[in-house]
Amino acid sequence: MFARVVRRAALALTVTTLALVSTAAPAAAFPGAFLPAQGAGNRGADVLALQQLLRQQGQTPPADGVFGASTTTAVRAFQQAKGLAVDGVAGAATWGALLVTRRQGDSGAAVSALQAQLNAKRGLSLPVNGTFDAATRSAVLAFQQHAGIGADGVAGPDTWRNLLWHYDYPDLTNLCDKDPDGNGTANWGTASAIGQLEAAARTFAATGQGKVPLGDISKEHGGDIGGHASHEVGLDADLWPIRTDSAQCTAGRITWQSAGYDRAATRALVQALRSAAPGRVKLIFFNDPELIRAGLTTRYDNHDNHLHIRYCAPVHPNPLYAC
Repeated sequence: MFARVVRRAALALTVTTLALVSTAAPAAAFPGAFLPAQGAGNRGADVLALQQLLRQQGQTPPADGVFGASTTTAVRAFQQAKGLAVDGVAGAATWGALLVTRRQGDSGAAVSALQAQLNAKRGLSLPVNGTFDAATRSAVLAFQQHAGIGADGVAGPDTWRNLLWHYDYPDLTNLCDKDPDGNGTANWGTASAIGQLEAAARTFAATGQGKVPLGDISKEHGGDIGGHASHEVGLDADLWPIRTDSAQCTAGRITWQSAGYDRAATRALVQALRSAAPGRVKLIFFNDPELIRAGLTTRYDNHDNHLHIRYCAPVHPNPLYAC
């Protein structure tokens, strides 16, 4: 938690500083940014934004960040009202119809969506009160600088697209950060991947068998990452198996063949991962033959000492991540 507090403070300082400097866009930008499709089984900050934007349009889904039956109903009703294909999935067309430009002085659920997104994606602590005040404008300016788009403090289509696409960073309350490949804090993932992983870690923590060791997910903006053939799009996460002494965060790393390997606890972890994201887990590579026989994991070379979870989206530019 200390690390998260420090990170929030550093990012808040960045917001303040960038709001005071030139609004010229930096060289770095997000050329591959797209509106992330969300559907039943997803959870996280992007689902919460979707729910709040639906509320702005008069729908009544819960604002809980979980894409359940009520959210599906709200999406379908909105799609019907707007003459869109009615499939209950928030794809590019649905997002495009939901997104509204917001600026200082505006208020409402869409502003709450914007504030919650800035908090999640940039580690801020803006009040999520639906009021576009000076602090919210400063945060928007700073994000626009960060994303390499026109910095005017107004949340228009480009800002929304880049903000929704931007990766999220997990709350480590029920996780411990491991760095086996020297990639530092490469724990960034899509908002859905992070929300689903956090939910699974909470469920596992309730068993009293310790925190879940987290290896790499992705870099903050994706792309090549050392030691991995994948982990480039924010939807792959590496976790370590659970030990019989529950010391997986502090003791030595193990494999499924180690004397200290806790198969029952690792099975519970895998089940929690799948339950937290129904229909959104593409695969889990891990070579424990018992878990493979149970249909919980899949064998893949060099996956004796970690679980590789691949999440998937209803629609994705890379078919390896579509489900």
